[in-house]
Amino acid sequence: MSSSETRPTSPEPRRRAVYAGVTLVALVLVLVAGLAAFRIFGLSMAGEDDPYSRPGSLVRLPDGRRLNLACMGHGAPTVVLESGYGANARAWAHVQPIVARTTRVCSYDRAGYGFSDPGPPPRDGAAIARDLDFGLKAAGVSGPYVVVGHSAGGLYARLFAARRIKDVVGLVFVDSSVEHQTQRMEAIFGAGAGSLEGQQRRALRCLSLTADRSTPAGSAGLLECAPAKLDAHSRKVALRPDYWRTQLSELDNLFTTTSDEVDRVGNLLQDIPAIVLTAGKADGVPATRDDPGAMAWQAMHRQLAQRFLHGEARNVKSSHLMMNDRPEVVTAAILELVTTARKR
Repeated sequence: MSSSETRPTSPEPRRRAVYAGVTLVALVLVLVAGLAAFRIFGLSMAGEDDPYSRPGSLVRLPDGRRLNLACMGHGAPTVVLESGYGANARAWAHVQPIVARTTRVCSYDRAGYGFSDPGPPPRDGAAIARDLDFGLKAAGVSGPYVVVGHSAGGLYARLFAARRIKDVVGLVFVDSSVEHQTQRMEAIFGAGAGSLEGQQRRALRCLSLTADRSTPAGSAGLLECAPAKLDAHSRKVALRPDYWRTQLSELDNLFTTTSDEVDRVGNLLQDIPAIVLTAGKADGVPATRDDPGAMAWQAMHRQLAQRFLHGEARNVKSSHLMMNDRPEVVTAAILELVTTARKR
C-alpha cells in the first residue's frame, strides 16, 4: 500500500484517523458484520414462498456431514455465492433470484450455519473452500463458475477458486475482506484499528450462554444472541453452542491462518477476470484525505484488483451490506462476468 495514498501526514491527523477515519472499516467489521447475521437471517422473505426457510439440497460430504445448497435458474456459467461472516444463504435473497433469470446460481450455508451440519475445527479458509468444493461435486453442480464473495467470503472465494482454477471464469468481490486486514489497518492507524475483539467477545458470551443449560430460555442474554424476531429455524440454530464455536473459529483464523492460505495462492488466479466492489459514500468517487479510513479501504481494494490481469475496482455508494442496499449493482457485476464468460 502506498504511504502517500493512505498514511496521515502528521501524528495529530493520524490520531484523529483512528477514531474518525477508520469508521468505515472498523465499524463495518466489528459492529455491522457482527449484527449482519441477524439482519440477514430476518424475515425479509418469510412465508411459504421463502426458499431460504427450508433446506434446498442437503448433500453429503465425504465425512458424512450435510451441506445445504440453494440453487436456482438454469444455464452456464454457474454463479456460486459465498456469504460473509456469520451469514447463511439468505444473505443473497435480494441478488440470487435476479441472477437466476439469466443463469444457474447457488448460495449455500457454510458448516454450522443454516441447515448445514457443523464442521470440525479449525474453520479456516482451506476447510471452508474444501467443503464447498466437495459439496458442489456431490450435488452435481459442475463448472464453469463465476464466484462471488461478500466480506470474509471474499477470502474464501479466492481459496475455492485456487482449488478449481480451471473451472472459475470470473470473481466478484463485494466489499471483501483482504488478507491480514487487521494487521494492515494497525500499520496505518495504530493498535486496535479494525480489531475483531468486539465480535469475538460477543461470540464468546453467546457460546457461554447457549452451552449453559441452566440459562433461562427467555433471558435477556439469550434474546440478544437469538432475537425473537428470527424465524423459528434461524433462532434454533442461534441457540446452539456449535453455531458460536463456528463463528469463533472463523474469526480466530480469518486474518491469521486463512490469510496465510490466501498468501500462498500467489498469482495463481491472475488470469481470471475480477470485479472488486467497494462500499463508500458515493458511486465511482474516490475517498479524500478527510476520510483516511475510506482511503485505506479503497487502496486495499485497488491492490486486490491489481492482482488480476483483468481486474477492476469500483466504488459504490452503500453500506457494507451491499447485497441488501444495492443489489442491482452487485447483480450487474455478476452478469457482466457471466456475459464475458459466455463470449469466451
